[in-house]
Amino acid sequence: MSYIERLDDTDRRLLRLLQAEGRISNQELAERCHLSPSACSDRVRRLRESGFIRGFSAVLDPQKVDRALLIFVEVVLDRTTGDVFDAFAEAARRAPDVLECHMVAGGFDYLIKARVKDMVAYRTFLGDVLVQMPGVRETRTYAVLEEVKSTGQLPV
Repeated sequence: MSYIERLDDTDRRLLRLLQAEGRISNQELAERCHLSPSACSDRVRRLRESGFIRGFSAVLDPQKVDRALLIFVEVVLDRTTGDVFDAFAEAARRAPDVLECHMVAGGFDYLIKARVKDMVAYRTFLGDVLVQMPGVRETRTYAVLEEVKSTGQLPV
């Protein structure tokens, strides 16, 4: 039986709380999950070691760090071969403005989520980074006018 099949309600509660409050103390986490501190620590360690928890990070305010403009870009490659996919993916991983890059099925090859300061910065990113990536034939850009919902928390 795989570990996923053995997640119990307490594991799920731990995962929900840690997603929402990553800086919660072990003591508080244990109390809110009705566990002893050592049992709580053991469960969190097991969840980390088994890959359910990949890490912890701070969520920054994009405006305060000069990254107010959120952009989505559809990318069409000139060829859909393994070497072009690999080269494009590697270039996307190295681009600091690219927050997410997903290979997709449909009318284009990749969907990129990027954050930049403003449209001037986006124009620079487009010309100096994005269209210079290996295999890029065309792009379609969507500037976000309003973020209705933005979360990295998974329903558990």
